[in-house]
Amino acid sequence: MSRFYFHLQAGGQVVPDDEGTDLPNLSAAQREAMQSAREMLADAIKSGKPEVAEAFVIRDASGRALAVVPFLAVLPKCRKN
Repeated sequence: MSRFYFHLQAGGQVVPDDEGTDLPNLSAAQREAMQSAREMLADAIKSGKPEVAEAFVIRDASGRALAVVPFLAVLPKCRKN
């Protein structure tokens, strides 16, 4: 298990995740970020928030950025008729 940190990127600022989460690998961390992004977007829509964060920046325990998960990546595609 490794500890991954899910920092929120919003408007040029980063909101740090000081706790982190133990997960088996980076793929699991990316899945966790995508699920969390879906939940955050759903909550923002339900509560009428005008803005949301842009992405999760996944970092390891040494602070090295491993991946970026944009919130736009979890939105469904619009169907074109």
